[in-house]
Amino acid sequence: MSGLLLRLAGPLQSWGERSAFTAVRDTAPFPTRSALIGLFAAAEGIGRDVGGIDRYDDLSITVRVDRPGLRMIDYHTVGGGQPKARTAATSGGSNKGAAVITKRHYLSDAVFVVAVSGADETVTRLAEALRRPHWAPYLGRRSCVPDEPFVLRSHINNVEDELLTGVPLSCPSPAHRDGDTVATVPIEFLREQLLAGAASPQADSIDVNDMPVSFAQHGRSHGTRRLYRTVEQLPAALTGPQHQLLRRLIDYAQTEEHA
Repeated sequence: MSGLLLRLAGPLQSWGERSAFTAVRDTAPFPTRSALIGLFAAAEGIGRDVGGIDRYDDLSITVRVDRPGLRMIDYHTVGGGQPKARTAATSGGSNKGAAVITKRHYLSDAVFVVAVSGADETVTRLAEALRRPHWAPYLGRRSCVPDEPFVLRSHINNVEDELLTGVPLSCPSPAHRDGDTVATVPIEFLREQLLAGAASPQADSIDVNDMPVSFAQHGRSHGTRRLYRTVEQLPAALTGPQHQLLRRLIDYAQTEEHA
């Protein structure tokens, strides 16, 4: 078993959770498994109607929430003012004959670090595809382009240790209290499995309907999975001045190349 680390950051992200071709296009507060599997499949050149997404069933995904971002709503229109045959099509395939109006939800300025664990050969294949993708990756919607660095590291023996003590945090440095240096910062995690051992932090469980079954254009379906949400104290040393963040991330990513 090994793992890889992705950093999902950009001006906007949107991780659709419940809506499908409706007037309100929502976003989950964190990357969904469905969107991440879709990102992996796109990187490997697997089309929606090809199938084969079961190759990702054994992957384990952990999300570290560096910055939750701010929710934004865009009043969005498509079409209008044209003959019916030249206006946007509805989800049923017919032309509406008027502007299609939606309210699209986004996360602004959010940052997530995603740890993906699986069999060595699967992680190796994924890392290569994500570094040289067949179709460009995006953060939930095609208009949401990811920042660099995108792939932080691959071939990691213990991704949990890296999340807790290695990967630089994108949140601001904590304020000093009464002249004393703050040693830790609280960071939210979302895991598919509880950590083993007596030191496992207290977790809240939530059920989310984002386990992809099919990405077929007219037959998308999802199942339910359970997530465990925790807030854990990470070393404040992982933070730093925001103007030095990119340099710290690049140095961290390049450490693997020279190892």
